[in-house]
Amino acid sequence: MIQLVLDDTRIKQHLFPFTLTRSAADIRVGILTIREKWQILLGQKVTVNGDAYLQPAQEAEQPVVFSANIVPSKTFVESLLNGNFSQEQFVQQTTVRILQYPWHIFKYNDWAIREDYALITSGRQSQSLPSSVTVMNPAGIFIEPGAKLQHCILNASAGPIYIGKDAEVMEGSFIRGPFALCEGATVKMGAKIYGATSIGPNCVVGGEIKNSVFFENSNKAHDGYLGDSVIGAFCNLGAGTSNSNIKNTASEVKVWSEASRDYINAGLKCGLLMGDYSRSSVNTSFNTGTVVGVSANVFGSGLTPKYIPSFSWGIDGKEKYTLEKALQDISNWKKLKNQLLEEKEIQTLQHIFDRL
Repeated sequence: MIQLVLDDTRIKQHLFPFTLTRSAADIRVGILTIREKWQILLGQKVTVNGDAYLQPAQEAEQPVVFSANIVPSKTFVESLLNGNFSQEQFVQQTTVRILQYPWHIFKYNDWAIREDYALITSGRQSQSLPSSVTVMNPAGIFIEPGAKLQHCILNASAGPIYIGKDAEVMEGSFIRGPFALCEGATVKMGAKIYGATSIGPNCVVGGEIKNSVFFENSNKAHDGYLGDSVIGAFCNLGAGTSNSNIKNTASEVKVWSEASRDYINAGLKCGLLMGDYSRSSVNTSFNTGTVVGVSANVFGSGLTPKYIPSFSWGIDGKEKYTLEKALQDISNWKKLKNQLLEEKEIQTLQHIFDRL
C-alpha cells in the first residue's frame, strides 16, 4: 500500500479557467474525475497538496507525490503498486495522459471514457435495455440502476456508452459512443450526441454535441451546437447558443493562456472553454477557441471575443458584475439544482473577484 498525494501548485494556471475554483485533481475527464480514478485504482482516499511533479517513495511510510494533472490508468497503477516503477519509466509512459492545457480535457476524453468504462463495469452486470431502445453493439453499453431510457438510439460500435444511476435519455435521442451520462443527468428529446462526450452529474443537455465534457450541474438544454468544448460546473447555455470549433481557414486555433498571458496554439479544433458559474444568453455565438472565466454573464450581438474575463457583464469588457449581484445570481441557479451556495464557494469567488 502507498500513500498518494496529488500536487497542483505548478499547473493551476495552465488549466485556467477550471482550476480557479477546483484542484486539477477534481477535473472530470472521461466518466470520473482524476481524484476519483486514483481512489478507485488504489482502493483508498488521496489528498491534494505538496510541491513536486513526481517523487517516488523511498520508504513505504513516505508519500508518493504526483502532479494532479496526471490522468492514471489501471495498467500504470498496477505497475506502480508492483514496484515496477522509476522516474525514467514514468517519462516514457504511454499508459497515462497529462493535462497540460485545458483543451486536453476534450482531446483525451475518448481514451479516458474507455479506461473508466472498463474500470467501473468490470465484473458487474448492466441493467437490461428496454425493448423500445434501438442499440448497436449492446455488449458495449452499460446501464446503472435507476436509469431511464425509452425510444432512443444507442450506437456503441465506435466506443462504449455508459448511462449512470438515475440518469435519463429521453425519446428521440441519438447517441454515439464513446459516451458517458453521469448520475442524475438528462439527455433531452431529439438530442444528437457524438463521441467522445461526457455529461457530468445532474447536467441537462440537448441539441447537437460533439467531443465535449460537462463537469456537473450545468445545462445546455436546447438546440444549438457545442463541439470540442469543456463546460464547468453550474453553467447555463441559453437556447440557440452555438460555438465555432474550427477556423474558416482551417488553420491553427489560438486560445488564451493565463500562464503565458498570451494566445497559444491549441491545434486545428477547439471550441468553448467555460469556467464555473458562467452563463450565455439565447442565440449566443461563441468564437473559435473562446475562453470564458468564472461567473461571467455573456450576452451581446455577433461573435464573442476570444477571451471573456471572470465576472464580465456582457461581452464588450466595459462592465463587470458586482460581487453581491454575482453571488445572488449564482445562488439562484444553485437553487434550481436543489443546492445552496456554500461559504467556501463564496470565499473562493471573493478571492477571484478581488484579484481582477
